[in-house]
Amino acid sequence: MAHAATLTLNHLSKRYPAGKAKGEDLAVLDDISLSIAPGEFVSIVGSSGCGKSTLLRLVVGLEGDYQGEILLNGQRIVGTSLSRGIVFQEHRLFPWLTVEGNVAVGLHNAGLTEGQKRMAIKEHIALVGLSGFEKAYPHQLSGGMAQRVAIARALVNRPDILLLDEPFGALDALTRAHLQQELHRIWRQEGITMILVTHDVEEAIYLGDRVVVMEPRPGRIRRIVPVALAHPRERASFSFAQIKENVLHDFAGRMADELVEVAPSAPARHAAALQFAV
Repeated sequence: MAHAATLTLNHLSKRYPAGKAKGEDLAVLDDISLSIAPGEFVSIVGSSGCGKSTLLRLVVGLEGDYQGEILLNGQRIVGTSLSRGIVFQEHRLFPWLTVEGNVAVGLHNAGLTEGQKRMAIKEHIALVGLSGFEKAYPHQLSGGMAQRVAIARALVNRPDILLLDEPFGALDALTRAHLQQELHRIWRQEGITMILVTHDVEEAIYLGDRVVVMEPRPGRIRRIVPVALAHPRERASFSFAQIKENVLHDFAGRMADELVEVAPSAPARHAAALQFAV
């Protein structure tokens, strides 16, 4: 599959210094082992403090002090690379650049000619449904449109894997549901390996081939739940609800409260039928 990678985590652990005294290090991740196949979409869920975002930061190469192995196509990850893209909850666009300019930032270190860069930018703006907005500035875009630009910027250099850290967490329910559908379309079209971190179990099941359930302090994989549902997935179906209840069953009290869907599911179920600008 083009532009897709195998990611392997072998006994990955991460600690942060918490004090000068011996034994006061804070364990954030503990013995994480996971293999993700080329072109697979894996969702990771867990309550706050389970190390989900730290895990993504390690995979993208923003942090390098850890124990264990992180392998991309069998090669140990060292530092950041164009082969790994990431989208954060905040779009982090440069306000003084247009849509074109912000997407072009993703090609800053790419070995392409100017003509090839222009073509790649045009193709990826179209990929996220923003043709016609090339000259718009971030303040002229809705939140959903700005996040589409961030996705285009992360994909424009054709990475092997795309990491998504709560990419729709700051959006309203209808925009979120619509962009979940768009992200699925992009994943199918690009054939890229994707890893999504989210608090939203419904989102995780709607998008993922598998849902990795993590537990906190330190972050560990509790179990991995396969999602054997054909696309497009119907959130109101009995089989979807069964998987959702199965995942939520692992959590109780405060943790379960953190892992419910972000908004009532009825608007989300009908979002596909709505015509609106995102």
